Amino acid sequence: MSGHSTYNPTSGFGKFMDKRLPLARLVHDSFVSYPVPRNLNAFYTFGAILMIMLVSQIITGVVIAMHYTADAGIAFESVQLLRRDVSYGGLLQNWHAVGASMFFVAVYVHIFRGLYYGSYKEPREVLWILGVIIYLLMMATAFMGYVLPWGQMSYWGAQVITSFFSAIPLVGETIREYLLGGYSVGNATLNRFFSLHYLLPFMIAGIVILHVWTLHVTGQTNPTGVEVKSKQDVLPFTPYATIKDAFFVVLFMMVMCYFVFFLPDYLGHADNYIPADPLKTPAHIVPEWYFLPFYAILRAIDFNIVVPFTEIVLIDSKLGGVLAMFGAIVVLFFVPWLDTSDVRSTNYRPMYKIFFWLFVINSIFLGYLGSRPAEGIWIPLMKASTFWYFFHFLVIMPALGFFEKPLARPASITDAVLAKASNSGASQIEGTAAEPNTKG
Repeated sequence: MSGHSTYNPTSGFGKFMDKRLPLARLVHDSFVSYPVPRNLNAFYTFGAILMIMLVSQIITGVVIAMHYTADAGIAFESVQLLRRDVSYGGLLQNWHAVGASMFFVAVYVHIFRGLYYGSYKEPREVLWILGVIIYLLMMATAFMGYVLPWGQMSYWGAQVITSFFSAIPLVGETIREYLLGGYSVGNATLNRFFSLHYLLPFMIAGIVILHVWTLHVTGQTNPTGVEVKSKQDVLPFTPYATIKDAFFVVLFMMVMCYFVFFLPDYLGHADNYIPADPLKTPAHIVPEWYFLPFYAILRAIDFNIVVPFTEIVLIDSKLGGVLAMFGAIVVLFFVPWLDTSDVRSTNYRPMYKIFFWLFVINSIFLGYLGSRPAEGIWIPLMKASTFWYFFHFLVIMPALGFFEKPLARPASITDAVLAKASNSGASQIEGTAAEPNTKG
């Protein structure tokens, strides 16, 4: 999409560097003259928001690491000392903790936007897969970071999550021991998690670079799902996209600042302000909110899978729950091939639009169910929602592509923009004509 470079250094130093290390040309071609579709809406700003959040989390994490002690005996106290005795330590810790939640808010909006506008379809399959890898690394980083404060929920969350690996036949217990550094959650576990929590964000940053590179090769999608066909369909990234991105980044950061300054513990758990106690199990062990949908899927599988007409167990309930939980993420890798429709944007798929919003509602409901105890009415609801989650990807997406009749799509991005402007202008004229004449 970018075509030939338009960068033209004017100074002697600029020409000197351009022949040897053309970083200025790279920045200019990637963030100034790079062409973007002219009809991008606010949902396309979350990529920029996520990059800002990643940088923010890395910077605050590095500073917090300077004051944190990865020792089971004093880890909890080191976090409290940071909050109480280090200048701006409480603000720093709140920013990092709330930032993790806001990071996931942005990534979930980004994922749903990609699903709605078909950002995973040819030729953007690798772009989508890299995004799912980033999401997986984010989840691993967040889980390990949640363990580090060494409160009650941190400790018991680590016990529950790491016990899942023991369900894997033959090698599960060995994997769990290597992950824990022993036979139970302890000091070795804390050291391992601290090291990985520090390392993984830099791995994420590296894959983000590949993600952006892939995006610049294939070009961005847009709300119409129509590919760029002429220069009239695009605008330079700067100032058009940068101003829009900057505006929504500021709005997003304002929301984040509200939580940081007024509700820093709203998204956390009160039990994590109690030091870890291996002898006292919390009444209800729940992960952070962004893991709750997968926690509900895990607990929905409370039955064994047996050979028909026998009592031979093929997959017990524990392994089945683990497979379902990880399967809920693995299925995302195959979305580009599960969706058989030739139409990218859900705007032009009336049937799929209904199922898409049902999927969004179901995903939010799964998050709610994950916070409920695994008893009573909540268990059948978890099973029903888990079934619908997989049914959407494995049945609805492949089937609709064969018989759904899409709406007429615009011939080009420019046509869609002009049609929208024309309809908007006509609506304003009709509204003006409809106003009663109240003058004299």
